[in-house]
Amino acid sequence: MNDTAFVPDYLVIGAITRDVIPGGFTLGGTVTYGSITASRLGKRAAIVTSAAPDLVLPEVFSNIQCIIVPAEQTTTFRNIYVNGTRQQYIEALARPIAAHHIPSAWYAAPLVHLGPLVGELDETMVHLFPNSLVIATPQGWFRSWDEKGHVTLGCWPRAELLLPHLTALILSDEDVRGDPGCIERFARMTRTLVVTHGARGATVYHKGEICHLPTRPAHEIDPTGAGDVFAAAFIVRLHEILLERGVEDPWEAARFANVVASFSVEGMSYAAIPQRAQVETYLASLTPVP
Repeated sequence: MNDTAFVPDYLVIGAITRDVIPGGFTLGGTVTYGSITASRLGKRAAIVTSAAPDLVLPEVFSNIQCIIVPAEQTTTFRNIYVNGTRQQYIEALARPIAAHHIPSAWYAAPLVHLGPLVGELDETMVHLFPNSLVIATPQGWFRSWDEKGHVTLGCWPRAELLLPHLTALILSDEDVRGDPGCIERFARMTRTLVVTHGARGATVYHKGEICHLPTRPAHEIDPTGAGDVFAAAFIVRLHEILLERGVEDPWEAARFANVVASFSVEGMSYAAIPQRAQVETYLASLTPVP
């Protein structure tokens, strides 16, 4: 779908990927996991991405508005998990995404998710959305790779251009392996910082307070994309609470996002990202009956 006149509830920007798996490939990237999560939580989702013309989006994107910037290649990753740690290889790169690729009507989206994977977005893009809640999952700004495509993680050199202007920054333990001291620095510069720990839940840093929030126990099959699922669910719930109560509650938003992400790892790729009803049924089961 490609309707530039409507305004989405949730807009995610970044490279869509072909993730190589045994026997073929599946679609991946923050735009895939984030948009499907928002859609299944009942939001009108949209993506701006870059890919080759031969990329065919599956039926799961039928209710998601898509702007695809033409490129010679689609960004392609090979992910290998060894003892719970991911080793990544980049096999192809699409073209970068610029401000002029985003329909002007979409600047009014209330929720915006910047999801770079390979440095395809500029940090100053945050200024396009002055009236939006904007989050970032900055894994692509930490990455570099060698001539064989092997990805390594280091420092994020332009973080200060973005962090003071964000609603929230969502990091994972894996993202900061190359710069573990950045968590303390980023927490001082960002309104809300969330660090996800996989099966161990998430830690929220907000206005000088720190709280660790455990997650729902899950039968993990494929953890790929769980951080992006968490981020999309977090900003969706954060906004809902703001509309419902007029307050910003990152703690409750993180609890909600933990549950959504925990369901998502119980299937391959994006197949197990839950519908809203599944999440709410689980949360209701935790509420004591008076």
